[in-house]
Amino acid sequence: MSTQEKTSVDYREVTVSDFIGDASNTDSSSPASGSGAEKTAQDPQSDRKLSGHHRGRLAQIPIYLGKNFRMFIFQNDWKVLPMAALIAGIIALVVGENMFVTMEGQFQCSLALSCVCIWNGFFNSIQVVCRERPIIKREHRSGMHITSYVAAHLIYQMFLCAMQALLTVVVCRIAGIKFPSEGFITKWFLVDIWITLFLITYASDVTSLFISSIVHNTTTAMTVMPFMLIIQLVFSGGAFTLAGIAEKLTYLTISKYGLVALCAQGNYNSLRSVTLWNTIFKLRDSSNEIKEALWMIEKEGQLDEILVRSGEAMQEAAYEMTQRNIFGCWAQLVFFAVLFAVLSIIVLEFVDNDKR
Repeated sequence: MSTQEKTSVDYREVTVSDFIGDASNTDSSSPASGSGAEKTAQDPQSDRKLSGHHRGRLAQIPIYLGKNFRMFIFQNDWKVLPMAALIAGIIALVVGENMFVTMEGQFQCSLALSCVCIWNGFFNSIQVVCRERPIIKREHRSGMHITSYVAAHLIYQMFLCAMQALLTVVVCRIAGIKFPSEGFITKWFLVDIWITLFLITYASDVTSLFISSIVHNTTTAMTVMPFMLIIQLVFSGGAFTLAGIAEKLTYLTISKYGLVALCAQGNYNSLRSVTLWNTIFKLRDSSNEIKEALWMIEKEGQLDEILVRSGEAMQEAAYEMTQRNIFGCWAQLVFFAVLFAVLSIIVLEFVDNDKR
């Protein structure tokens, strides 16, 4: 064998067929005559392939999991991590100053962090399936289990989402956001908020994985993603005032439960509200009476009381800081992840019928 031929053999692309066997190749490599038992006995290579063909679902998961981590290292998939850190830093610098300080600051930062997590999750997996759809079809016909393939992606994406959530918390802390020290669910607040950010990211990630399983090319996938982001923002229940059917649709979005969980963990209803005061303060130059009244309020130290009373009037039952409320949001996010994982498997089971 020449050097060139040896190189092409040693460095060819390794697929799951190398591990589980291809029935058609096995048949063609067997002797032309004799029974099936005689063929297996006479051809050791055929025997190796036939025994490998029975590799189970669990045994196939490490094959694809290893492929995903190799792509993470050698094909620059690791870039999603610094990108997540950069976006978190921008959000922290813009709206993070008043988080855990005022109602308005808590709400704005919670909505922004929820949208950041959704963006990270969507971007992680929107192309991972559709970009290798022809390979999936070929390997599925060779004996690959769709459940193993999807499970490998779920484990790998879980790793990415956990790292992105961790980076988001670290960057926000470095940027100066003062997190409470004591948690409401666990002993540490940083652990509590990390769980929420991770679940938002992972639910979005698995949703995007399902979209990637439906579409047939990366162009379509990237076209659909902005539309999905807009839906999450509009129907988050926070960016716009919704009523009727539109309000009910918020219960079908990840952003809804992410926003509620973050506001509840930040104890939104116990914070002060500055909206009323800021509105009145803008009118100070309209009349001398208003200017004098504002001056007296500040001089007598009544400003803090007004902000507290304004906060009491602005409380939202949905943002109540209770374990039931937070656990309920977490459960909904887990439900989204499980639902779209199952749907991804169901859709890909029919990949052989794809004629395009």
